[in-house]
Amino acid sequence: MADNIARVFADAIAPDPTRPLLTWYDDASGERTELSGATLANWVAKTANLLVDELALGPGDTAAVLLPPHWQTAAVLLGCWSAGLTVVEQPGEVDVLFAAADRVTGADAWSAGDRYALALHPFALPLREVPAGFADYVTEVRAHGDHFGAYPPGGPTHAALHARATARAAELGITPGARVLIDVDALPDPVDWLLAPLTARATLVLCAHPDPTHLPTRTTTEKTTQTLP
Repeated sequence: MADNIARVFADAIAPDPTRPLLTWYDDASGERTELSGATLANWVAKTANLLVDELALGPGDTAAVLLPPHWQTAAVLLGCWSAGLTVVEQPGEVDVLFAAADRVTGADAWSAGDRYALALHPFALPLREVPAGFADYVTEVRAHGDHFGAYPPGGPTHAALHARATARAAELGITPGARVLIDVDALPDPVDWLLAPLTARATLVLCAHPDPTHLPTRTTTEKTTQTLP
């Protein structure tokens, strides 16, 4: 069993890094963003390098991720796990915190040495105004390298997370190699919308605020083979 979630991600993109791995829709805003495995891996590597090279973090350190389902959230989470960090869910003391710009007030419940805010802009543009006490994630992460090969052991927390994601993939009926359309409003847990599909080496079509009238066209144009939930 993988002792680092980064290996799960690497295995998922290995068959063809150029194919669409994660496609993001927000039917409320009309946004559509498509990332190949190689493109998402680039964002993941930059995030991991930010954590390791700039913040000197690694196995045993912790992160809080106060972000909704989004393709940039996938990059942040996978970057944290690639660096060997444990992503914690309960408020408390952590080494680094990532928050959406509209959720920074919720960060008050956390004690973090370094804090990054995300605009979650469709084109990954930086924030126009950075909240006090935060750095702009997009601005900071772009300065870091495109490759990250250290993959330190994630330890028991990563093994348990991998086991949980594998079990959840089976519960959701995600078949190996599927292209899965996921309603992230109904399945907001990243184990469901991110890790479970990756453990099955599936590709993801994520949709926030889904408009049911778009479903027939989307399943055709995206060539999805499963819809969740």
